[in-house]
Amino acid sequence: MSTTYENRRSQVQAYFDRTAFEAWAKLTSDAPLGRIRASVRAGREAMRSTLLDALGANLRGMRILDAGCGTGALAVEMARRGAEVLAVDLSPQLIDLARRRAPDDLGEGNILWVPGDMLDAAFGNFDHVVGMDSLIHYEAQDMALALAALAPRVRSSLHLTFAPHTPALAMMHLVGRLLPRGNRAPSIVPVAASHLLRRLQDDDRLSPFAAQAGPRVSRGFYISQLLSLKRQEAA
Repeated sequence: MSTTYENRRSQVQAYFDRTAFEAWAKLTSDAPLGRIRASVRAGREAMRSTLLDALGANLRGMRILDAGCGTGALAVEMARRGAEVLAVDLSPQLIDLARRRAPDDLGEGNILWVPGDMLDAAFGNFDHVVGMDSLIHYEAQDMALALAALAPRVRSSLHLTFAPHTPALAMMHLVGRLLPRGNRAPSIVPVAASHLLRRLQDDDRLSPFAAQAGPRVSRGFYISQLLSLKRQEAA
């Protein structure tokens, strides 16, 4: 991976482990929130449903990587649909919280919670990879590199989300840069779908996949769009 990817990955890990853990735990719970954070919670719930729809209702026997699983809501829903989920996140604190929140009864599925790098080849192969907002802090070229690194180990599809370049998101990004440095999250990088798709076409490791920008979710201060890569049948 590039130096910019490695540097940003370190910033993201430090932010969620040291600065934002309590806020993130509250955001992903049922606790009351202010208007802004409530819109983010609603947006994340809508995007989680969008990702689940992309995977389908029956995931029995599927091995799925939840890349950047956060506090685990998506991993739980995939396991309830029968999947064997490897849930990975850079933040050991988030992994610990996700493990504690997970229900005991997941039906036919199960979840293995692991702190670490979602790109670690030691995790093996998967039927599907999902990543909800786990690459929104990276430039388009680094997003493409991450997907290309995962692709050879994916049998069917990758479904990830990105921050689409819109005037509203660009303005929020600018406002965020004006906050005191100690209060800032690692900046979200708005990316035009057309630019990201061109980046994906430049890497031969992704040539077996058909890439398509999917539905966009916009709820107040939350704006995110689905990107799906599906392995094409050999001719």
